[in-house]
Amino acid sequence: MPEDRSILEALRDAGFATSSSCESGTCGTCKTRLLEGKADHRDMVLMEEEKSDHIMICVSRALSGRLVLDL
Repeated sequence: MPEDRSILEALRDAGFATSSSCESGTCGTCKTRLLEGKADHRDMVLMEEEKSDHIMICVSRALSGRLVLDL
């Protein structure tokens, strides 16, 4: 996934229908379970303890080579 693209953008490009609203990391609509991998959290919604198993896909990026999401 390119560094300049959000996970949401990459999923849409690949044909996945994903929910979102603000697309700025403030509303929580795109909150998704993170099953595996390391994420670059760029949202303003998740509490620190949530970041190990959730991600806001509208603004966040992958830090590891692979992220597994519960879509």
